[in-house]
Amino acid sequence: MKEIVLASDHAGFNHKEKVKEFLLSNNFLVKDFGALSLDIDDDYPDFIIPAANYISNNINKCIGIIFGGSGQGEAMAANRIKGIRAVVYYNGPKEIIQLSRKHNDANILSIGARFISLEETIQVIKDWLDTDFDEGRHLRRIKKLDS
Repeated sequence: MKEIVLASDHAGFNHKEKVKEFLLSNNFLVKDFGALSLDIDDDYPDFIIPAANYISNNINKCIGIIFGGSGQGEAMAANRIKGIRAVVYYNGPKEIIQLSRKHNDANILSIGARFISLEETIQVIKDWLDTDFDEGRHLRRIKKLDS
């Protein structure tokens, strides 16, 4: 089982904490990079970049779920790290979640907590974790991203 890395700023803090409870109650291994308390003046790069670096350094051992208001800035920060493929989800066709894993081997899911309920967030995470990468022709593309 892969370790699940979590990180958020203040806007995603409550979602992160509830998702952490869900993951731990379902026997997932969880590493939380913060925020560890709600601080409306915190900055997402302080949590997201260390989490993305950790995933990059343990690329076959863990995946990440990060949270923010829209999830956009968090994904942008994470995607600056070599080997990271963060996808943003803030409500929309659920197919996006499966395709991000099947075709893009996304290793970070960035949730826009202001746009998606906690219940839907947990369902999306279940779907994301249950979807595997369909290597085939997609592996060639992933290798081009990382070269």
